[in-house]
Amino acid sequence: MFGNYLIGLREGLEASLVVCILVAYLVKTERRDALKPVWAGIGVACAISLAFGAVLEFGSQELTFEAQELLGGSLSIIAVGLVTWMVFWMRRAARHLKADLQGKLDAALQMGAGALVATALLAVGREGLETALFVWASVRASGEGTSAPLIGVLLGIATAIVLGYLFYRGALKINLAKFFTWTGGMLVIVAAGVLAYGVHDLQEARFLGGLADKAFDVSATIPPDSWYGTLLKGVFNFQPDPTVLQVVVWSLYLVVTMSFFLAPQRPSAGKAPSTGPTSVGERSMPSRVTSGDGPMADGKN
Repeated sequence: MFGNYLIGLREGLEASLVVCILVAYLVKTERRDALKPVWAGIGVACAISLAFGAVLEFGSQELTFEAQELLGGSLSIIAVGLVTWMVFWMRRAARHLKADLQGKLDAALQMGAGALVATALLAVGREGLETALFVWASVRASGEGTSAPLIGVLLGIATAIVLGYLFYRGALKINLAKFFTWTGGMLVIVAAGVLAYGVHDLQEARFLGGLADKAFDVSATIPPDSWYGTLLKGVFNFQPDPTVLQVVVWSLYLVVTMSFFLAPQRPSAGKAPSTGPTSVGERSMPSRVTSGDGPMADGKN
């Protein structure tokens, strides 16, 4: 459940930051008339994401067992690829996210309401579709027929919404550089488990071989139905009897990805490296929100 909570929190917070930047910028520049099309775009993005998740969940139920495993394994691997890209992209580009979004909003304001809807739709929709796919893959990997993983995701998203509101109101500040580093690292571990589960699905679909070649079997020591077995399953997608291929893929992904993720970042050409930790206001959110109507004060990028 914790692993799925982390997914909901991390992905939901990214979407919340995007929404807060869009809304706060329009309020600050006294373009409240543009809030309705922006909220419309956000609403459409949320609806599309929910519909995409519903199609994944209910559409796959009509398939044969092998087809379900083939689809599930393939989408799990795609989801891991997208999330891995997202983790590295956010680590590199989040510092300039505010300026990028404000630039797109300025251009959209010149073009009219339709452009504003499209800007909000694309900005939030990418996060939403990515979240829906990875959540579906992770819940499928750790669900085992229970509602706990889905509850974890929903709690994470709810927490992200509350944090986003507090950021907007100026009531909360955290060091986003450290936040995204820690949650990114933990998300890589969760993704490794989802990837291993996707490989197992492809083996059950007979797309990959080696289903009978077990790397080890500790089911007697760590029963899947025990509290600690359930905890390991929920956090790390732990499987007590993985195949050799699963262990190899899990190990390679985790070692290679974590090595690149933890490597020091190189400063961009022509830009001075960061000299210290970055707060919410310096990274992507308003440094302070004034009372009443909530316009955004200038933040440093």
